[in-house]
Order: sequence, then C-alpha cells, then structure tokens
Amino acid sequence: MARPGPVAGPVTGPETGPETEPLPADGTAAGPRPEVPAGTPVEVPAGRRSRWARGDWRGRRPFWGGVLVLFGGAEILFTLRAPLPVVLHIGLQGLAGYLVPSVMVICGLLILFNPAQRLFYSVLAVLASLGSWLTSNLGGFLIGMLFGVAGACLTFGWLPDQPPRRRLLRRGRARRKAAGPAGA
Repeated sequence: MARPGPVAGPVTGPETGPETEPLPADGTAAGPRPEVPAGTPVEVPAGRRSRWARGDWRGRRPFWGGVLVLFGGAEILFTLRAPLPVVLHIGLQGLAGYLVPSVMVICGLLILFNPAQRLFYSVLAVLASLGSWLTSNLGGFLIGMLFGVAGACLTFGWLPDQPPRRRLLRRGRARRKAAGPAGA
C-alpha cells in the first residue's frame, strides 16, 4: 500500500500565483511517494530529532532519580491493592498506607517537572520511602522502598551543568591522538 502524498492543487496567495504550488517544508518535490513496505523504519534527519531523543529534556533534570521514586511509590500503591492473604498489614489505620506512597509519587513527578527544588523533594522522598516500611506492606515488600531510596539518592547527588571531568577529558584526548590526523 502506498503512502498518500501531499494534496497538490492550485494555491493562491501573495507569494504564489494560481499556477504554482509551494514546496513542502522538507524541501522535497510534491508528488506521489514511492511505495514503502510495512514495518520499514523511517529515517529521521539528524537535525529533526525530538528534544526527547537528543536527551535535552532528560539531561536538564535528575531524570532517572525521579523515575525511580515515581516507580517505587506506584509499586507500593499497587501492593496495597493485593488480595487480603498477600497483604501483611495495611498500617496505621489505613490512611497512612495510602498517604506515604502517594507522597512518593508526587515527589517523583515534582523531581521530574520542577528540578530546581530537587534537594527538598529528594529528602522528602527518602523519608517517605523509609516510612513506607511501617505503613505500607514493609515498603511494598522492600521493592518499592528500595526504588524510592535509590531514586532519592540519585536525585540528591545530581548536579546541573557540571563541566566534564578531567579523567574523561584525558580519555578523549588519548582517543584523538590514537586516531591520528583526520586528513591522513
């Protein structure tokens, strides 16, 4: 099955007359596109990759720390929904069992979307993770608590815009020397 091409027709406007058609934004000529088999990956030009694929959005925030805190809180919340024989105890009158992992989920989201306050959110997340041991099925059977603590530690240790480390700079220089001149 062929991919449909852009709809071509007379376009009028201040830059074009009724006889001409504008070119598409990518600069290719309008017309039918060649047939492409299903499942063929589409190549995206390097300049047109999304900010997500380039790592711009993830690089400006403690991404993996926030994801781990979020996942840890979600895991604890899901273990609270387990069948009664699996649930060890709901905890301090039930409400704290749902409140603590909810705070972890909120901290994970805030770490991702408001990284300027990452230190406060990471301290709050580690306290909530450790508090889940008492309130929520031993911290989601240890898994959610460990994810929360690990994510909070990653977030606390994350530094924005740090310069490259000397060891990495030396390694890069050594690789360039080993590669030799580019023209040879």
